[in-house]
Amino acid sequence: MKEVDLGKLRVDRNGRVGPKAASVRKRLSVPKLALAAAIVLVVGWFLLPKPVRIQTTQVVSAWPSQQYQLLNATGYVVAERKAALAPRGTGRVAWLGAGEGDSVKAGTLVAQLESKDVEAGYQAAKANVAVAVAAVTNAQGEFDDATRDLKREDTLFKKHMVPLVMLQQAESRLQHAAAGRSSAVASLEAARANERSAFILVDSTQIRAPFDGVVIGRSANVGDIVTPLASAADAKGAILTIADMTTLEVEAEVSESSLSQIRVGQPCEIVLDAFPDRHFRGKVSIIVPTVNRASATVTTKVRFIDHDASILPDMSARVAFLSREVGSEDRKPVLAVNPAAISEQGGQAVVFQIGADGRAHALAVKAGRALGEVREISGGLKIGDALALAAPGKLQDGVRVELADAK
Repeated sequence: MKEVDLGKLRVDRNGRVGPKAASVRKRLSVPKLALAAAIVLVVGWFLLPKPVRIQTTQVVSAWPSQQYQLLNATGYVVAERKAALAPRGTGRVAWLGAGEGDSVKAGTLVAQLESKDVEAGYQAAKANVAVAVAAVTNAQGEFDDATRDLKREDTLFKKHMVPLVMLQQAESRLQHAAAGRSSAVASLEAARANERSAFILVDSTQIRAPFDGVVIGRSANVGDIVTPLASAADAKGAILTIADMTTLEVEAEVSESSLSQIRVGQPCEIVLDAFPDRHFRGKVSIIVPTVNRASATVTTKVRFIDHDASILPDMSARVAFLSREVGSEDRKPVLAVNPAAISEQGGQAVVFQIGADGRAHALAVKAGRALGEVREISGGLKIGDALALAAPGKLQDGVRVELADAK
C-alpha cells in the first residue's frame, strides 16, 4: 500500500496558500469587485438627486421707449431736399470740382462745361454793345446840332432875316435827328439784351450748387457729354447729385388699417439697420394723403430730430410710433428679461442663473418696469447671461439642471 504524504495536508498558519489556490481566489475576486462597483453605482444613481430639466432665457438689452410704442413700420432714409445738377444745354464736361462725399456751399462752382463757342459769342455781343453806344453818342450829337440850328433859324425868322422854308428845314432836321437818336437808343438796348443773353449762355456752362449740401452721386466725368434730356448716345443726364443732409427723413409705409394711430407731429423713434444699438428721435412731418391700392398702405414721412453725420440716404430704417415724447432718462438701454424668469422668495425678486458648472444659482435682483414683452431688471447680471425660465418650485440654489430648448 502506497504511503500518503500527510505533510501536504498541513494548513499554513501564516495564511499562505499554494499557487493553485491563489489563482482560484484571484479569478473569483474580480467578478465580485465588478458586481460590487455596479451595485454602488446603481444605488448612487437612485439615491442622488436627478438634474432638474428646465428651459432657459437670456438677459437682453431693452429700451424704455418700448412701453410707449403704438405701431412699428419700416422704410428708407431719404433727403427731402435733393437736386440732380445738369446744364441747360448740351455740352462736354471740361472740369469737375467736387466728388462723392464733398460738402458744398450754395453758389459754389462744382463743374464747368467747354465754353469757347459761347464765350466768343459773348465777346461779340459786348462789341456790338460798344458799337451801339457809339451810335447813340453820334445820334445825340446830331440831335444837339439840330436843336441849336432850329433855335438859330427861329431867331432869324422872327427878325425876318430868313424865309419860312429855312425854318421848316431846321424843324425837319431836328425831327430826323430825334428819330435817329431814338433808333440808336433802341439798338443799344437790343445790343445789351444780346449781351445779357450771351452772358447767360456762358454762365450756363458753369454748374453751381443751388443750396448747402453733400455730393451723394456723380454721373459724369471730364470729357463726357451731358444733355438735359440724355437722348444722345452715351450722353449723361446729370453731372452731380447733391442732398441737404439737414432735411433727412424716413419714408415709411403704414398699413391703412393702422392710420388712426398716427398723426402729424407724433413723436417717433428711429432705428437704422446700420446702427441697431442707436435710437434716433423723430417726428411725423407728413402723412401723404393717398393710399396705395396695391399694398393698402399710406406713405408717412418722419423727420429726424437728432442729426448725425453717420446717417446716409437710402439706409434701411425701422420706425416706432410712440404714444408720448420720450424723456432723456428713457433714451438709454437697460437690462431686461422674460418676466417668467423672475420668481419671488421671501418678498425678494430672485432669478436662477445657470452657471458653467451646470447648476442653478439663485440671485437676488430688482425688477422694474414692463417694457413690452420683457421686464426691466438690475443686480449682478449682464447681457447674455442664461437664466432659468419659469423655474419650478423644486428648483433651489445649487441644484443641478438639465437644459431643454433655449429661448
